Amino acid sequence: MLKPKTLFALPNLLTYARILIIPLIFWLIFRRDYGHSNFIAAALFVLASITDYLDGYLSRKWKLISELGKFLDPIADKLLVTAVLLALAATKFGAYATGIATLIVMREIFVSGLREYLGNAQIKMPVSKLAKWKTASQFFAIGFLIGGMRAPADEILVLLYNAGVALLALSAGLTVITGWQYFRKAVRHMKD
Repeated sequence: MLKPKTLFALPNLLTYARILIIPLIFWLIFRRDYGHSNFIAAALFVLASITDYLDGYLSRKWKLISELGKFLDPIADKLLVTAVLLALAATKFGAYATGIATLIVMREIFVSGLREYLGNAQIKMPVSKLAKWKTASQFFAIGFLIGGMRAPADEILVLLYNAGVALLALSAGLTVITGWQYFRKAVRHMKD
């Protein structure tokens, strides 16, 4: 049974908040009747992204690392990235960006499956530094994409959106590399 100290520790509360804010961001992306909804969605997404860094930092600093946090934190990241990428693909993306988003979602599902398989075999697959960079590049890309998604006539917002697409392509490259790294590690254990 989870102890209240773990269940209600600030790092875990930040993770819960990251999960709970996803429907609001998703809804704001689809709002057409309010001109600033994309900026609010972008701000909430950035705030949610910051909680990813903050919950890990506070867990280590306060020595509150818990099994619940280790379990929920990567799930919260994947839910946030996947939900927002799907919303963006449905509202704004062309074929190129939708293809990149699909590649990212496929990798997330693939690595989650590998982790589950290896977890059943009592084999841990820790997050690599490159995978952390991948997540950070996804967060930046998506923040830019949300912020620049509704103003085709505004040059700055078009630039912001295009920067988001470029960062999304970079994160897709990191996605492929880290997915391959995890797969190679898993294959070594599967041979055993």
